[in-house]
Amino acid sequence: MDRVLLVDPIDPSAVSLLRERVEVIVCSEASFDGIRRDGRDADAVITRSRLPDDFFEHARKVRAAMIHGTGMDLVPIEAATAHGVAVSRLPGGNAQSVAEYCVMAMLMLGRNALEITTKIKTLPWDETRLLGARAHEISAMTVGIVGVGEIGRRVARICRHGFGMRVLGQQRRMDQLGPDAEPAALDRILDASDFIVLACPLTPETQHLFNRDRLSRMKSSAWLINVGRGAVIDEAALVEALRDGRIAGAMLDVYEHYRLAPGHPLFSLPNAVLTPHLAGMTQESRKRMGAAAAEETLRMLSGEPPKNFVNPEVWEKFHERRPENH
Repeated sequence: MDRVLLVDPIDPSAVSLLRERVEVIVCSEASFDGIRRDGRDADAVITRSRLPDDFFEHARKVRAAMIHGTGMDLVPIEAATAHGVAVSRLPGGNAQSVAEYCVMAMLMLGRNALEITTKIKTLPWDETRLLGARAHEISAMTVGIVGVGEIGRRVARICRHGFGMRVLGQQRRMDQLGPDAEPAALDRILDASDFIVLACPLTPETQHLFNRDRLSRMKSSAWLINVGRGAVIDEAALVEALRDGRIAGAMLDVYEHYRLAPGHPLFSLPNAVLTPHLAGMTQESRKRMGAAAAEETLRMLSGEPPKNFVNPEVWEKFHERRPENH
């Protein structure tokens, strides 16, 4: 019986689906050493966390790797291909959850909800009510979306049709922008947007896309919302911009390094709103993505090509590694 390593917990219904056909191994330790150790006996791996670059040198039986999400930086793709490992992912599986997080962020920030919630616990009632005078209706505001993929298109649709906002979009392929965002160059988005949503992947072109220069181009009243990849923002430059009040603030769900270290400067900034990479985590998305990840993994283990094949060039070598061929 094949064995599947779960690096991270997945929905219980998906675990049950897997156990009908394979043995499930739960990672014993959330560290690179633990992942390497538990991977030695696995035939497939399902992960939401980054695998160590040398994972496939230790997990030599693994022939299928399933990304429980969209981020192709979680699995060393070149190493997987070199070892004959098929890789799949789940584009759009949590897109609705992430899009709703972005809209929640705009509503909270536009209405100054976090400051008001904090102050009402320590200030007189009437003094707290005065903070409401700084609130905005987001329908009067402009949102710029950098990376109008599945998540970005959903954000654009909700903002345009739900609130009547002006929506600007920037996408590598503008023909895939969708009907709800107005095409715009990045410079225009920086100049015109009250909210900028980053939903783009991390590539050599997007690494530190929001550097000191681009952050300084934003409106001083604008908020930056990042649900894409942390390294799209130069974090040191962002801390500087927030500390100096060059932008209104930032709401971040992703960071240059996966876990913010204790004492990180972002923790001390009142205009930095932080969440621990949970924008896509809802009960609905976990169930939907868990089932899809389990089905894709079983599909690969049975010798069928996955629906969302990341490295199709590995197919011949993948088949050579199937147990019945040895």
